[in-house]
Amino acid sequence: MRKSIMQPSWEGSLNTPLLQLRHITKRFPGVLALDDVSLSIGRGEVVALIGENGAGKSTLMKILGGVYQAEAGEIWCDGRAVTIRQVADALRLGIGFIHQELNVLENLDVGGNVFLGREPTWGGRLRLVDRGRIARDTEPHLRRLGLAVSPRTPLRALSLAQQQMVEIAKALSQHARVLIMDEPTSSLTLTETERLLATVKELRAQGVSVIYISHRLGEIEQIADRVVALRDGRNAGELATGDVTHAKMVGLMIGRQLENLYVQGKGPQQARYFEVEGLQTRYRPAHRIRFEVARGEILGFAGLVGAGRSEMAQAIFGVDAPLAGTIRLDGKALAIRSARDAIAAGIYLVPEDRRRTGLITDMTVRENVTLAGLKHHSRWSLIQRRREVETARRQVETLRVKTPSVETTVLSLSGGNQQKVVLGKWLALEPKVIMFDEPTRGIDVGAKAEIYRLMRELADRGVAIVMISSDMEEVLGVSDRIAVMHEGSLTGVLARAQFSETAIMQLAVGARRDV
Repeated sequence: MRKSIMQPSWEGSLNTPLLQLRHITKRFPGVLALDDVSLSIGRGEVVALIGENGAGKSTLMKILGGVYQAEAGEIWCDGRAVTIRQVADALRLGIGFIHQELNVLENLDVGGNVFLGREPTWGGRLRLVDRGRIARDTEPHLRRLGLAVSPRTPLRALSLAQQQMVEIAKALSQHARVLIMDEPTSSLTLTETERLLATVKELRAQGVSVIYISHRLGEIEQIADRVVALRDGRNAGELATGDVTHAKMVGLMIGRQLENLYVQGKGPQQARYFEVEGLQTRYRPAHRIRFEVARGEILGFAGLVGAGRSEMAQAIFGVDAPLAGTIRLDGKALAIRSARDAIAAGIYLVPEDRRRTGLITDMTVRENVTLAGLKHHSRWSLIQRRREVETARRQVETLRVKTPSVETTVLSLSGGNQQKVVLGKWLALEPKVIMFDEPTRGIDVGAKAEIYRLMRELADRGVAIVMISSDMEEVLGVSDRIAVMHEGSLTGVLARAQFSETAIMQLAVGARRDV
């Protein structure tokens, strides 16, 4: 008879909160990360945990997940106090963690990922992996999530959203009753996001509780039964279902009402200032791209994941030199064969993955801000540290970067402040064109407002701005015009009077408009 995986037994009445964190305090060297924070979640409840970067959300969840231990406070599960010293303790209590960065192995199949580290075996001392049993035991979890793939499908064959479903299946296979989802939609398309939100609702109906962490407040309005806000490591308030609105959530997070998230500026100052014509990328060599951006204009680029927007920006910046095409700036044709050529011309890229390609995270704020312009901070080939410090301090002050010092390593800053450091690097060089690729991914609404303000200020100073974003609200709110791409080609450009989600989605799935 086949041995089954043991199902834990659970105690507690239906009226008792499934999980409670009571008066949690956590310190790091020089920082009080959590100060007397409490949080509870009921059975089959979706609780959204919100707050600015650095508010303490991740620290609180890592304590619940067994990664950190609190210095004070208690954790209660099913009406009794419990101790969570390690990840295994959290798993035994039915707490699963779906991280923003997926923890999957693409060289394994779906079932291999679901039962990774818990593979059933046969053959006695030979301990041969029972792949048939893995497939059989994985199938019910895939069906539960509506994921119509075989357990034997190689993970690399799945989309990002499907891989995320595999992570959820893994947690469910460990009998998780509480799922912690940390920014689960940050890399998903609009369609994939809708599917994930539907899955959250289905899990709630099945009795699974979800702690949902996201900076996308529109998602929270759709699915949250309750919202708990943290600010500066403390409880900042709570909203019940009927009170969950964008304005109230922002007020709790930042301690004030954010009147104007999107700011309109002076508008275009010089037509056809930056022109791209016949651009052919290695990613989609069969298509040619043509567009122009005026001085003082923000041209938003929308499209589904895989449309080729990032590859277009990388070709313009010279990271992956284009196969063909002409790039003109203020009427002058440019020869861009490398990023060095683009930088020399005043064309800069704020990349999508700021940690991997925009910053050197183990270097200081000063070193990152001045890295692209070392020749301006050196004399006789020797770097002048005093000049570096002056430039870095000026950018920190201008961009309101929250950092103890310009000598602080970038890794220790929040996502929003890291993004400001990337921006400060280019602002120190007096840009003519800046391309922003997903400028606010993973940063909170307060930091978003500052990034939008900086973008508009740059445009008002005459900089031409290209903004690539998968956030529909952001594209509609920030852009002066919107260009839409589909599978490597530009399918249309919308003037502000034509803006709508429907118009963008029609172009994003292949309908065309004369451009």
